[in-house]
Amino acid sequence: MKTLFCLLSIAAATAAEPDWTRLEDYALDLLQGYIRIESVNPPADTRTAAALFESELKKHGFDPKIYTSGPDGQTNLVVRLPGRDRSKKPLLLLNHFDVVPVDRKAWSVDPFGGLLKDGFIWGRGALDMKGIGVQHLTALVALKQAGVQPPRDIVMLATSDEETNGVYGIQWMIDRHFQEIDAEYVLDEGGFGTREILAPGKLVFGIAVGEKQTTWLRIRAKGTAGHGSQPIPDNANEILLRALQKAMSIPDKAAAHPVVEQMRRNIGVPMATNKYTNAIQKNTISLTTLRAGVGDPPKANVIPSASEATIDCRLLPGVNHQEFISEVKARINDPRVTVELISTPDDPGISNPSTPLFTALQSAIQKHHPNAVVTPMLVPHGTDSVKLRKKGLIAYGLTPMVLDLATAGTMHSDEERIPVAEFKKGIRIFYDLLKSDF
Repeated sequence: MKTLFCLLSIAAATAAEPDWTRLEDYALDLLQGYIRIESVNPPADTRTAAALFESELKKHGFDPKIYTSGPDGQTNLVVRLPGRDRSKKPLLLLNHFDVVPVDRKAWSVDPFGGLLKDGFIWGRGALDMKGIGVQHLTALVALKQAGVQPPRDIVMLATSDEETNGVYGIQWMIDRHFQEIDAEYVLDEGGFGTREILAPGKLVFGIAVGEKQTTWLRIRAKGTAGHGSQPIPDNANEILLRALQKAMSIPDKAAAHPVVEQMRRNIGVPMATNKYTNAIQKNTISLTTLRAGVGDPPKANVIPSASEATIDCRLLPGVNHQEFISEVKARINDPRVTVELISTPDDPGISNPSTPLFTALQSAIQKHHPNAVVTPMLVPHGTDSVKLRKKGLIAYGLTPMVLDLATAGTMHSDEERIPVAEFKKGIRIFYDLLKSDF
């Protein structure tokens, strides 16, 4: 049996190289069509996107499964490529069909056009994360066409509503069909390659091993209504503004996180200074909404009796969110102000980077980027991986592309895009990873 396994491993390693020109053209065409599907969340109607993936996978000999999970067309897809050693738990490739809304007026191109321009492919979801979904799918197709059997089963899951906390996506699949996606490892979005975002002038690929805790708070102030011509000290808007100023001025007491310290050591030079590196090194608070006024539109001469705001707090792994909220309340210290937790933060901890998969990721990246530093990292935003880490799975995040600050900043913003050359190279990185032993 051992001899047979070795022979299969040698056969897999020596299989014919894929026709990369044809595959890359195929992937680019598929991504253009995928971006043109407006799978905006809400409502996360992903039936058309799922049908596209289902059709392409069936064309190439796969047997995908479709799961309708919600009342508004939320649809998930699972497909499996059997591996050589079925006793090993699979690797789960995780991506999502849904995208966030757009402000069409702020785009210079059609956000759902899938346009090729200036060496980029443009459109909502190109970066988050339809591009990665197509890379996953194309890497699986490449393996099958090349006759490569991976070392273990590879399962791909495309979910319907990552952008609204995965109620009908990853959580629905965990609750109802976990046996279909149970795995040892997960490979999701998160980390990326860059020559400027993490360290100036040095190519660094960060592989996400954890993420910050999403802690959303609603802050309400109550006062006395009145006529705008007669200022009063009990103005709810002014009470709210003072409370927000106190809440957002909380000094950062958190010690440097071990993953961030490891990043610094691996990079070997001072980290770059920008909004991204600031966010992964400490607890942060962003003011996201303000609501006040009487009437629609609100009257300019009426002082309202109440006003409210929301703040988006992102806490480092290991920080106690209840203690953090208590400190927010203590700093505000005003009986006219309430602080309400409106999200439930998850803190499943960090995925161990000392694994055969992490080593295989490093090798696959450095095959195509020989001078790259590959390091574990934290990401400041949330992904579906957090729910799988809670189930005990080892989850990493990788966008296998080199991005500059401007391009990375288009995620959830206007003019979202990815470089075509990096998109194509990322398919090869995934292919080399999936055929390697881990």
